[in-house]
Amino acid sequence: MSALLAVVLLGACDTGRPLSAENAAPAVDPHGNAVSGLDVGNQLMAAGEYELALKAYYRAASEEGMTADVLSGIGSADLKLGRLGQAEMILRRALEMDPRNVPALNNLGVVLMEEGKTGEARRVFEQAFAYDSGASDAIRENLRLAIAKTESTAYTETNEDNGFSLVRKGQGEYLLLTDL
Repeated sequence: MSALLAVVLLGACDTGRPLSAENAAPAVDPHGNAVSGLDVGNQLMAAGEYELALKAYYRAASEEGMTADVLSGIGSADLKLGRLGQAEMILRRALEMDPRNVPALNNLGVVLMEEGKTGEARRVFEQAFAYDSGASDAIRENLRLAIAKTESTAYTETNEDNGFSLVRKGQGEYLLLTDL
């Protein structure tokens, strides 16, 4: 009797449709490669999801180690989240590992400009510009603004509203805009 009940119940679950691509579970390739946390973080940054990007970069750190690129990503996410002190510290660590990391140099320059350290920011943008061979418009513009800011006689360190705004230009690069 219980066998008959089991057959009736299982028959009630059958939709009568064979499995097809439309209603089958997706296949999993156990030998496939996972997408790196660094790539996921970069995509999330491009989408404006900075907290999620930060988590993806931390995942990348656990998988790949604290590489200069991972640290640069973490610093970039901290920058976009307004955590300037953390961003500065992380970006400096990235540059200790790879002094020629152009995105880290550019983003450190942006942090320094936001913190009012225009002289140091100018030197950092000059390094980024040199290592990039002047290829990046964003870095060139950031350097131009830093030079203008350091040479401006109207600028005072007590100016509360520094008139800067950040605009994302590609993966891990930001353009610093000002009202000058």
